[in-house]
Amino acid sequence: MRIVLLSVALLAAFSPVSSQITSLRTKIEQITKGRKATVGVGIHAFRDGQTLTINRNRHLPMQSVYKFHVALAVLKEVDKGRFRLDQNMHVKKSDYVPGLHSPMSEAYPGGNVDLPLADIIRFMVADSDGSACDYLFRLLGGPVRVNTVIHELGIQGVAIRNTEEMMQATGNWDVQYSNWTTPVAMLDLMKLFYQRKILSTRSYDFLWKVMTETTTGQNRLKKRLPAGTVVAHKTGTSGTRNGVTGAVNDVGFISLPDGSCIAVSVFVTNSTESMEANEQLIADIAKAAYDHFAASK
Repeated sequence: MRIVLLSVALLAAFSPVSSQITSLRTKIEQITKGRKATVGVGIHAFRDGQTLTINRNRHLPMQSVYKFHVALAVLKEVDKGRFRLDQNMHVKKSDYVPGLHSPMSEAYPGGNVDLPLADIIRFMVADSDGSACDYLFRLLGGPVRVNTVIHELGIQGVAIRNTEEMMQATGNWDVQYSNWTTPVAMLDLMKLFYQRKILSTRSYDFLWKVMTETTTGQNRLKKRLPAGTVVAHKTGTSGTRNGVTGAVNDVGFISLPDGSCIAVSVFVTNSTESMEANEQLIADIAKAAYDHFAASK
């Protein structure tokens, strides 16, 4: 019996699917070879379950990627009936955090405006608006509450501890690392979302559309994909200090020609490469994943 079981295990280990994902891993390792950065990768094909992770358990700073987590937490409350997407939220000028990237404050510089909750989520996700993010943190009860919501989904390899304002106010470079995820945890969360295990259909459809309208990171996951490819994604970017960039990230869902989808997340951490090189790295990994799964049936 043991010999039979061992034979089955060996056949599984050297199955066509296993060898295919190994070839993709080899290509990605070639792309990242020699890069002066830590690179975390998570890839999952929903069509056949092929999965690949690199640095799967490393704690990597999310930066604005965590706005995806915040959006999930808010929309779960919408699904419970606590809020409505069309519910007006009063935004005061004091809700704007000076110095943060904030298209919302640019659109309504005087504040004192009532905006639908849906619009604030759009500002946060599609435009990576820091003030919108902190507004929603306050609405929910702070980073600890969002952290709890994600952990309750069974995703433990993540920490959400600081708001956008807190990260800016401390002036401490290292505080960005307090908001971290592992590549495998990010991938697991993306799988739950795509498989409709977190949100109602209405909330899922809303967030998916918002993520396809993301205005940031156009030179990352999307850059080398064929024109018209649907990409629903969220970026994250840090500053640079002494030639080191803490985070250049992009996580999202890429639609394939056959109508199926792959989840791809790339975290480039503590890089001494240029911003152009960091973004090109993400674009090359996304292209490799797209080509691999578009070619395989």
